[in-house]
Amino acid sequence: MELRKRDYHVERPLMNQEQLEELGCWTSAARTYQWRTWFQCSRARAQALLFQHLPVLAWLPRYSLRDWLLGDLLAGLSVAIMQLPQGLAYALLAGLPPVFGLYSSFYPVFIYFLFGTSRHISVGTFAVMSVMVGSVTESLAPDENFLQGANSTVDEAARDGVRVQLASTLSVLVGLFQVGLGLVRFGFVVTYLSEPLVRGYTTAASVQVFISQLKYVFGLQLSSRSGPLSLIYTVLEVCWKLPQSVVGTVVTALVAGVALVLVKLLNDKLRRYLPMPIPGELLTLIGATGISYGVGLKPRFGVDVVGNIPAGLVPPAAPSPQLFTSLLGYAFTIAVVGFAIAISLGKIFALRHGYRVDSNQELVALGLSNLIGGVFQCFPVSCSMSRSLVQESAGGNTQVAGAVSSLFILIIIVKLGELFRDLPKAVLAAAIIVNLKGMLMQFTDIRSLWKSNRMDLLIWLVTFVATILLNLDIVSPFLSPHPSWPRYSVLGQVPDTDIYQDVAEYSEAREVPGVKVFRSSATMYFANAELYSDALKQRGASVSIHVNTSVRDMESNNMEDSKAKVSTGKELEDIAASGQEDAKAPDGSTLKALGLPQPHFHSLVLDLGALSFVDTVCIKSLKNIFRDFREIEVEVYMAACHTPVVAQLEAGNFFDASISKQHLFASVHDAVLFALQHPRSGPASPVLVSWPLAH
Repeated sequence: MELRKRDYHVERPLMNQEQLEELGCWTSAARTYQWRTWFQCSRARAQALLFQHLPVLAWLPRYSLRDWLLGDLLAGLSVAIMQLPQGLAYALLAGLPPVFGLYSSFYPVFIYFLFGTSRHISVGTFAVMSVMVGSVTESLAPDENFLQGANSTVDEAARDGVRVQLASTLSVLVGLFQVGLGLVRFGFVVTYLSEPLVRGYTTAASVQVFISQLKYVFGLQLSSRSGPLSLIYTVLEVCWKLPQSVVGTVVTALVAGVALVLVKLLNDKLRRYLPMPIPGELLTLIGATGISYGVGLKPRFGVDVVGNIPAGLVPPAAPSPQLFTSLLGYAFTIAVVGFAIAISLGKIFALRHGYRVDSNQELVALGLSNLIGGVFQCFPVSCSMSRSLVQESAGGNTQVAGAVSSLFILIIIVKLGELFRDLPKAVLAAAIIVNLKGMLMQFTDIRSLWKSNRMDLLIWLVTFVATILLNLDIVSPFLSPHPSWPRYSVLGQVPDTDIYQDVAEYSEAREVPGVKVFRSSATMYFANAELYSDALKQRGASVSIHVNTSVRDMESNNMEDSKAKVSTGKELEDIAASGQEDAKAPDGSTLKALGLPQPHFHSLVLDLGALSFVDTVCIKSLKNIFRDFREIEVEVYMAACHTPVVAQLEAGNFFDASISKQHLFASVHDAVLFALQHPRSGPASPVLVSWPLAH
C-alpha cells in the first residue's frame, strides 16, 4: 500500500545504550580476515590476478579496430609531436644531455601501455619530475667537481656520465618504491596528500622550473646550487649577471616564445575546426634548427646549441648500488609525488569518460615504467597534463595511443634525432616556459581558497613558501595527518523506534525498503574522501554506478560516452586547473529505457553526524555522490549535519540549483520519512514491509 501523507511521530520510552542493545539484539560484527584469501589457489583466481596485473590482456582482445584505431593513431601521433620537443627540453631540466629525454619518452611509455589502466593519460617526461631530478643531479654532481685545466673549464663528458648514472639509478629506486607499494596495495597513500598541499607543491615546482630556464634564455653561466635558499641565490645571480647576457640567445628565446604563444592562441581559436592541434613546438624546433644551421647561430652569435645526438638506442646498464644510500630519500619523495600527479589526472579523465582507474595497479604500472626505464638509462617520469589533454581531445580512446606515440619516438631516436644537433637550447627553454602556463595558473587557488576554506589556503601557502625557500629535494610533501581508518555502515531501523543502527551489528535492525542509509564513523576530509565514496558504492553493490570497472562494461559501453561527451582540451585544462570535476549532463534517458539494471532503492540517506568540518575535497566528493547516484535514478539526502558544517558547505558553494538545503534534514529519521513520501521514479515503491509505524 502507498504511504499516505500524515503527521507521524514515534512514542517510545527513553533508552540507554544497554536497553538499546537488548532491544536491537546487538552482536559484535564478525571480523573478516582478508589475508586468508591471498593464499587461495584456483584457475579463475590465477586468471583474475593475471588480468589485474597485466591489464592489456583483458582489454586488447576486445579492441575495436573500426571504432577506436583511427582516433588512437591520430592521438598517438599528436602526443609524439609534443613529446619530442618536451623530451629534449625536460632532459635539460634534469641536468642531462637532451637525448636521454628521448629515451625517457620511449621505454616508460611502452611499458605503461602494457600495465596501465588509464586510457587517456600520457606517461613520459614531466616538468616537475624533471626539475626534481635536476636538483638531485646538480647537488650530487655539481660542475665544480669536474673543473679541468688552468682555465677552469668543465669536463662536460665526465659530468654528464656521472649525472646519467645518478638519474638512472634514481629511476630504478623510484620504480622499486612504486612497485613495492602497489603490490602491497598502498595506492591509498596518495589520499593522505591533501589537494591544497599537492597543488601548492607543484606551483612552487613550476616557479623552480621557470627560474632554472633563465640561464638558457639569457645565455649565462651560473653556479650550481642546492639546499635552502638556493632558488633565491640563483635569482640574485641571474640579476647580477644580466649585463653578460648573449644578445643572440635572448633574441632566439624571445622569437621562439612569441611563435609558440601565437600558435597556442591560434589552436584555441580554431580548435573546433582542426582535427588535431597545430604542432607548434615541433614546427618551432624544425624552423629553429634550420635557421641555426643556415645562419650559423653558434659560431657567429655564440648561441648555445644541443650538440651531438647519437643515433640508436643505448644498451641496458645495471644501477649503481653504491648510490642507493644517498638517493633513497630523494627516490621516495619523487615516487610519491609522481604517483600523486599521475593518479590525479587519471581520475579526472576516468570520471570524464565513465570508467575507473585502479590506484594500486597504476602504482605498479608507473613503477615498472620507471624501473625498466632506469635500466635503459632513463630518468624518472610521471604524466603530463598538456600531453594528456591533447591525447584526449585528438580522439584517443585507449592505451594504444601511448604505444603509437612511443613507436614514433623510437623512429626519431633511431633515424632522425641527429638532425636536431643545431637546435638552440634557448628554444627548448622557451618551450618549457610557455608550457608552464597551466601550472602557474594554480596561483588562482589563493583567491578561491580564501573564499571557501582558509585552512586549506594556509596549507597551500605554507607548502609553497617552504618549497621555494628550502628547495624541492628538502621539502617532502608528507605534512598530512596520520591516516584514520573509519568504519562504514549501512543502517537499519530498530523496531518501533526512530533509532537507526548498523544492520551488521543489530540483528533486529531492518533496512527501510527503498531507502539506503549510510554512515561513516569518522569525518570525511581529503585523506579518506575517496575511501568514503568507494565504500558507499560497494554497499550499493547491486547497483551499476556510472563508473564501470569491468572489461565487459568497457565492451558494452563501446566508448559511446567517450565519443559523445569528449571535451575540448581547453575545457579539461580549466577543470584540472581549478580542481573541479564537473558533472556530465544527463541525456534524459531512463535506465529502464536503456535496458540497464535498476537499483533496489530509490533514495540514499547520508548520516553526516560524524562530520566535524569539511574541506574542498569533501565538498567535491559529496557533489560527485549526488551526481553519480542521480545518474542511476537515486535521490540523495543528507542528515544530522552540525551547524558549523552547514556554514562551511555554504561558504564552499556546495548548495546550487541542483542541491539545496531541502536535501538536508535534522535527523536520519526525518530524511527517511521524506524519502518515502517523495520517491523518485523507479522500481522501488514506498511500500512499508515489516516496518511498524507508531502513532
